[in-house]
Amino acid sequence: MTVVGDLKHDLKDAEHQLLVQLRFLRRNLRAEHAAIKAPDELSLGQKVADWVASTMGSWTFIIIQSTILFVWIVLNVTAYVQKWDPYPFILLNLALSFQAAYAAPFIMMSQNRQQDIDRKEAEEDHRVNIKAELEIELLHQKIDALREKEVLALTQAIGDLTELLQAEREHNKQTKS
Repeated sequence: MTVVGDLKHDLKDAEHQLLVQLRFLRRNLRAEHAAIKAPDELSLGQKVADWVASTMGSWTFIIIQSTILFVWIVLNVTAYVQKWDPYPFILLNLALSFQAAYAAPFIMMSQNRQQDIDRKEAEEDHRVNIKAELEIELLHQKIDALREKEVLALTQAIGDLTELLQAEREHNKQTKS
């Protein structure tokens, strides 16, 4: 029975060492993650680009712009006020083209910055996945080593029991004779 007791003791020591190593790796991973997540200072251009993109991509903007366009068209079609932009609405088209020409670069700058952030997060996720894979591989190796140890201990125990059984049989044969 000492073989089984030694095996249990070895298993507990191995589990404790594995737990200590995993805690150490987790602490390092958290420290790296906190360092990566530290917010960078945004330049004025980046702040403006983010503000323009968030404003133009909101329902508030769409509703306000739709209301302005509707009022513009109604006032020019009904001639309630002097027609400053008759039916083909050339001035309205010019204003919308001007808005689109300036809005597009701002939105692209904001998207490019978001793409850089997403790329960094993807790289971080990839690094974390690789670490997790290595940790799992380490666990597999340790479990395999423990199984080999257990098999050797069981083989030794079976061998010892076989010898004891053979010795007992020989002793029984000698006592019968």
